[in-house]
Amino acid sequence: MEPIQVPTPTSIFAGRLRSATGAILILITLIAFEAMAVSAALPTAARELHGLGGYGWAFTGFLLANVVGMVVSGQLCDARGPRRSLISGLICFAGGLALSGTATTMTQLVGGRVVQGLGSGLLVIAIYVVVGETYPESLQPKVFAATSSAWVVPALVGPVVSGALAQHASWRLVFLGLLPFAAVGAALLLPVLRSLPRTGPAAAGAQADPTRIVRALAVAGGIAAIESAGQHPSVLSLLLALLGVALAGWGLRTLLPKGTARFGPGVASPVALRGLLAGAFFGVESGVPLAMIVQHGYTPTAAGLPLACAGITWALGSWWQGRPSRSDELVRRVRQVRSGFAFMLVAALAVGLAEHPSVPGWLVYPAWTLAGLGAGLTMTSTSVLLLRYTTDAHRGADSAALQLSDATASALTTGFAGVLIGAGARGALGFTSAFTILAAAMAVVAFVGVMAAGRVRPPAGPT
Repeated sequence: MEPIQVPTPTSIFAGRLRSATGAILILITLIAFEAMAVSAALPTAARELHGLGGYGWAFTGFLLANVVGMVVSGQLCDARGPRRSLISGLICFAGGLALSGTATTMTQLVGGRVVQGLGSGLLVIAIYVVVGETYPESLQPKVFAATSSAWVVPALVGPVVSGALAQHASWRLVFLGLLPFAAVGAALLLPVLRSLPRTGPAAAGAQADPTRIVRALAVAGGIAAIESAGQHPSVLSLLLALLGVALAGWGLRTLLPKGTARFGPGVASPVALRGLLAGAFFGVESGVPLAMIVQHGYTPTAAGLPLACAGITWALGSWWQGRPSRSDELVRRVRQVRSGFAFMLVAALAVGLAEHPSVPGWLVYPAWTLAGLGAGLTMTSTSVLLLRYTTDAHRGADSAALQLSDATASALTTGFAGVLIGAGARGALGFTSAFTILAAAMAVVAFVGVMAAGRVRPPAGPT
């Protein structure tokens, strides 16, 4: 008797994929609301808590904890499946919201952001593994397009609502107001958790490699040391920065795929390009709301609107890359990645110009709208390329490497932004100079991406 052939799903909402898709979109939407809202509310929170000098740490702390969470999640997913990472990530994320929303000091606010970052890292990698294990290759681009679309409502509502709350009510509601959504997400996730495997493909009963976790901690500590040194320049801080560079380099050498630094074949190039794009995008974005408030006198609500514009075009770019095409996929992906970096380059230069007090501040709106389109094209394409080039046994670790590159580069560039903004707050550097330097540096990063996009190619051996 011949086995029954199970038809391949033709939609991400078809049959057995429906519940998995729903759970993924709920989790991404939850993370998106927090991510899109915090940038608009943070300037008000930092001023109220008398912590403008630590403004950058609210971004960097989130991203550093993200690094650790992603590496731990990658190990757990390969060894034990994605169940534990999903549960732990949701608990940490909700706990971080509560800590940040009840903060009485800037230190507590940053601490809450750290816990949120840990939860986000655990969740994101588990979601990548679920996509790789559950969806056929033909539907994976559509899944990533759908997850990007899950940012649309948060992008439209998040920055505007958070800015309005910070201006007319309380910035604390930006965090505490998401707790009910976390509870709903947890309830709707239960059916999906029951269907997920209890062991991963790498080795049933394998344990997370403690060496990789130690290296992740080294990366996080190294980046923290670099930013701390930049906040308080001195001979001692120079030594601290050198130590931070050594620690981060030692950790990344093993955590990132071999050949990442030279944009090697296989998963190395998508991982490297993901870091460059994320670094350039979030480096500039971390300063946009503050620049519009400080340089042009915009209200928190208006200062959050560019982030909303970028969220919409991010989803549009992601949808565009997921369209069916008869052309060679690699050629099309390279073209999309290069175009995304080119859009980011133009946007960074335009934002840097618009952040001058003598230039109309409204120019930030079209500039950052273009940046969102570039990010949607490039970020989603690198995700698809990674799943094309990885293997079943390394899907968790390679997905963690992709997100690690994203988070590490973002932490470095937002940390750099924090150093410049901190110098402006102390009067050691004018705010105009700080924002100009930041935008110019991120434009250089985007230019490197334009030049390196053509290095994407399949691995030499079978995947």
